[in-house]
Amino acid sequence: MADNLEIRRATTSVSVDIYDQTYHLRAHDPEYIEKLASTVDSKMRAVSANGNTADSLRVAVLAALNIADELLRLQEHCRMLRGSMSETQTLRTRANSLSGLLDSVLHEEHRYHAEVHAEPSLANQLR
Repeated sequence: MADNLEIRRATTSVSVDIYDQTYHLRAHDPEYIEKLASTVDSKMRAVSANGNTADSLRVAVLAALNIADELLRLQEHCRMLRGSMSETQTLRTRANSLSGLLDSVLHEEHRYHAEVHAEPSLANQLR
């Protein structure tokens, strides 16, 4: 019973208009629900403007299909981005590893050249 009372306190009543119908909803974030309702209303009006139907149920189903299409395309795009980010991370890791190897080789070669130049040549020693 206390949990039910807490849920009631956490939600707020909000009224939204979608395609000339008013819906009374309870929400934790009324502004977000209003934004969602506005999006659905816009989609329904766009479907209605492009179609020859006045049947609101048909308009709602077609709008839902458009929204579902957008959702699936965005999900696929996110999957591709995650894959791309994973590839980028792999390349970055490999580049860092190669950079470390290159630094160690260059450091050893620099040390070798420094030792060779530090020792007097045989010709200089004879003079």
